[in-house]
Amino acid sequence: MRHGNKVNHLGRKNGHRAALLKNLSSSLILAKRINTTLAKAKVLRTHLEPLVTKAVKENTTHSRRTVFSYLQDKEAVKELFGVIADKIGDRPGGYLRIIKTGNRLGDGAPTAMIEFVDFNDTYQISTKSDAKKKRTRRSGSGKKAVESVSVAKQSEVVAPISEEVTPVVEDVTEEINDIQENTEDIVNESEEAKDDENKDA
Repeated sequence: MRHGNKVNHLGRKNGHRAALLKNLSSSLILAKRINTTLAKAKVLRTHLEPLVTKAVKENTTHSRRTVFSYLQDKEAVKELFGVIADKIGDRPGGYLRIIKTGNRLGDGAPTAMIEFVDFNDTYQISTKSDAKKKRTRRSGSGKKAVESVSVAKQSEVVAPISEEVTPVVEDVTEEINDIQENTEDIVNESEEAKDDENKDA
């Protein structure tokens, strides 16, 4: 009987349970997020968080060997002491998050997603420098004042520009008129030449 025993053995003997947690831990470290049953996720969190704490506190050969004895995966140890420890070094615990994802279709087991907190950009809170503050007032008078100022500035800018542009536009229109007259003369000459050829024929 399990009176007072709060450890969930997951219905497995000790060796099978240890192998399961090694594999789940390595997969979570390498993928940063995995889906599993809720019971396994809860056991995995209690198994993995002390290892993450050890990786964050001191990056020594002894710590790496201690963590390797639990994971048995060199790539996972390298990722834990490298990328993960650098990113979550400032966090004082609580490295993993469990989100319930409903029941499994086959047997109805409650499932969950377990992930590293700092590797999910969806839940990140933006800092004050990153967030753009939009200041609005209840009355619209400020907006109208800004619009009137902007219109006044536009008129100030447009007036000198129009004075400079007007002679250029007049010159361009004269050139266009000359080109049109020349094209009309050329067309008339070509029509007269065709008429002459028809008469000769």
